[in-house]
Amino acid sequence: MDNIDAMKNTKWDQRFLKMAFAVAEWPSCFQPNRQVGAVIAKNKRILTTGYNGASSGIVSCKEKGECLRRKLNIPSGTQHEICYATHAEQNAIIQAARMGISIDGATLYCTHQPCTICAKMIINSGIKRIVYACGYPDDFSLKLIGEAGVALEQMDLEEGK
Repeated sequence: MDNIDAMKNTKWDQRFLKMAFAVAEWPSCFQPNRQVGAVIAKNKRILTTGYNGASSGIVSCKEKGECLRRKLNIPSGTQHEICYATHAEQNAIIQAARMGISIDGATLYCTHQPCTICAKMIINSGIKRIVYACGYPDDFSLKLIGEAGVALEQMDLEEGK
């Protein structure tokens, strides 16, 4: 790939990552630090989006007025299953499944590095590349992603300007 193609890809990556940050503003999580957004794209087209939010039919933490994880003093990066919300990456993958959209070979753009559970779903869904902005305290997810051969790139939104 020559420098022009690399610049084009960087600009598209920035656009989709910015879109993930826009989607992150929609969560039903009570905690502001849980605002995570995801965009799955392929061939310069958005396939699906996802944000942290309560599963369908479940009352969200925002509606309850408290965060269960905070109430139970659960540290970030641990015990993901004890939460009313579904992660942004999970919601984007689930949306693709519900709509019958193939995400095989796609790129996932996310505001944050995926956790271990999301990493497993990403790997099994056929996503081949992850672009994210912010780190997350889950080194095991990085090991899984690397072992599966999924490309992982941390991007600063100021790159390429």
